Parts: sequence; C-alpha cells; structure tokens
Amino acid sequence: MAHRQHRLEWIFERWLWRFRLIAIVPVVMSLLSAAAAYLAGTLEVLGALKVLIDGSSDSSYTIAMQLGRLVGGVDLYLIGIALMIFGYGVYELLISNIEAAHLDGKDGGSGLLDIRSLDDLKEKLVKVIVVALIVSAFKAMLIFPINSTTNLLVFSGSVFLLALSAWLVAGGKKPPTPR
Repeated sequence: MAHRQHRLEWIFERWLWRFRLIAIVPVVMSLLSAAAAYLAGTLEVLGALKVLIDGSSDSSYTIAMQLGRLVGGVDLYLIGIALMIFGYGVYELLISNIEAAHLDGKDGGSGLLDIRSLDDLKEKLVKVIVVALIVSAFKAMLIFPINSTTNLLVFSGSVFLLALSAWLVAGGKKPPTPR
C-alpha cells in the first residue's frame, strides 16, 4: 500500500513539475508583443523623420508634433524592452536557464536580462517602466502650452517630478564628482 501511495505521489509531483511549462504562453506572447512594439516604434520614428525631412510645414507646432512622434517611438522601444525583460525573466524563473546567454564564459552577465529571482525581475521591470513613463511625460510636455503663470508652474512642477523620479530610479545616488 505504501509503495502504491509513493508511486501516485511521484506521478502527481512529476505532472505538477511539468505544469510549469504552461508559462511558455506568456513568454511567447510577451516576445511577440515586444517585436510588435519595436515595429510600431520604428514606423513612428520613420513617419516623423519623413515629415521632418520633407519640410512641408515649418511651423513650430508641426515640428513639436514630429518631435513628439520621435519620442513616442522611443517610448514604444522602451515598452518592447520591458516586454522582453518580462518574457526572458519568466522563462528563466519558471522553465529553464537560457544557455545561449551563458556561452561566452560569463556567468549570466550583469545586464537587464540577467534575472535570478522574482525580485530581480520586478526591479528591472519597474526601472524600465518608470523610464517609459518619463519619456511619455516628456512627449506630452513638448506640446504643452505655456501661456500663463499657472501653466508655467505646472510645467516646472512636471520637470521637477520627472527629475525626482529619474533620481529615485537611479537609487538616489549622488552623481560622481569630477576630478
């Protein structure tokens, strides 16, 4: 009887361990979404560059709008990076180590894709998402009208909050002092 119970437990645990492979669905979807974000960002940048190079309208509003599109393309690239980090992280945490990342003799490196725990994944995702939000705010500020004292104060407060968030993402580190 104990042998049968042990065998059933072994079969269940084996099935349970293999069930983690369902995580391949969000991995594949996030990588496909990253590719789509990169493509959309590239199309946005190319469209803005085409308008700027053609020079069909030299109004400052049109130039600001095209600069906004360029920044929007960068924002889409950052979203693609966040999706890649998520996909790679889920794969490494739940499915298997990515052996190709370790082939060059390094032990995983220290880049964005070196994820060893759920906290690593969370920390790296938060950093990229905050940078993407900063870029989005910068895009909105490009066309923000400054035609009153109130708008100037709102704009200045926004710049301060962006600088503060960038400083917090960097870990609140002081900049290196020049020698």
